[in-house]
Amino acid sequence: MKKTILLTLFLCATIIFAQEKNLNLQKQQQEIGSLNQKLNNQQVVINQQKKKLTILSTKSNNQEKQIDSLKTEINKNVQNIQTIANDLGTKIQQTETTAINSISKLDKDVSTNRLYWIIATLVTLLLGGIIYWLLGKRIATSKTDVETQIKNTKIALEEESIKLDSKLVEVLESQLKLKQEEKQIVQTSSNNDIDHSLALKVADEIIRIQKNLQQMDSETKGLKQLSASVKRIQDNFASNGYELVDMIGKEYNEGLKAIPSFVPSEDLETGKQIITRIIKPQVNYKNEMIQSAQIEVSVGE
Repeated sequence: MKKTILLTLFLCATIIFAQEKNLNLQKQQQEIGSLNQKLNNQQVVINQQKKKLTILSTKSNNQEKQIDSLKTEINKNVQNIQTIANDLGTKIQQTETTAINSISKLDKDVSTNRLYWIIATLVTLLLGGIIYWLLGKRIATSKTDVETQIKNTKIALEEESIKLDSKLVEVLESQLKLKQEEKQIVQTSSNNDIDHSLALKVADEIIRIQKNLQQMDSETKGLKQLSASVKRIQDNFASNGYELVDMIGKEYNEGLKAIPSFVPSEDLETGKQIITRIIKPQVNYKNEMIQSAQIEVSVGE
């Protein structure tokens, strides 16, 4: 009985062991199959890599051939450049030799002719100096003659102007005397009935003559006599009730009854306005203005 049980247990154990072994064998076969699949995949990859290596090897061979060809071309170019350089060196040496020979010949010619050139230059400078001195002397003499002529002409014109103004003053004086006589014969009732045209003309001429006198040389012939005549006619003018308002040198203001013209001046302070010229004088008769002034005003910049 015990043997039967033991035999049964042994058989069962053997069966179980056989089954486990079969299971392990199946697993190992599966793993082997999987490894074979991986090996096949690796073989495919290796084959692809071999193809790529073959292609790269072909390209490398082609590049080596191109490099060899380029080296051959470079060697040819180097040989050509060397040949050209040798030719240029020979030509440069020949040119340098020719230039040195030409310069040596030129130096000899210059040395031979240098003395003649120095002598010719000195003679030319000497003649030029003499001519310059003569021309300068001639020009100075001519300039002096021209200045003398201009001065004499100016003096003659001023003297002639003085004569004309003196005659004009005489005429104005006679006209004023006639006007005074008319006033004594015909007495007017008001200032508005008086004819001031002659007085205004006399006033304009006095201003003009005074301006001319200021511009003339004090030694001009007849100047003192004309000044005395103008002073005399001014006194006569004043004795008849007329007044010439002196504005020269006074500061201009907007309230002044005058017709101004403005000119810029660098001699005055900025903004300062000074009356520097009388074009037409202001004339008053018995303290009433009968003619407004026309003036020139200098404005400081």
